[in-house]
Amino acid sequence: MQDKPFWDQYVNVRELGRFLILTGIALVVAGLVLSSGFGRGWLGRLPGDIRIEKGNFSFYFPLATCLLLSFLLTVALWIYRLFLRR
Repeated sequence: MQDKPFWDQYVNVRELGRFLILTGIALVVAGLVLSSGFGRGWLGRLPGDIRIEKGNFSFYFPLATCLLLSFLLTVALWIYRLFLRR
């Protein structure tokens, strides 16, 4: 007979719960920071963001902003995994 429930064999439930709680806290913090107006003047207007406007056509692709956010999320997840292993 098994001592653990069947789902505990596949997923460590405590780690999943910890991940969901920390993800929720991170989303709340990010929402509070963005709603406070942080980055309103420069976020999305970095050098390297592509903007083309001709007549009634406009195209905008925030390339540098995407790269910056990708880097920040990578570092945040790396730090999270570093503390998770302890």
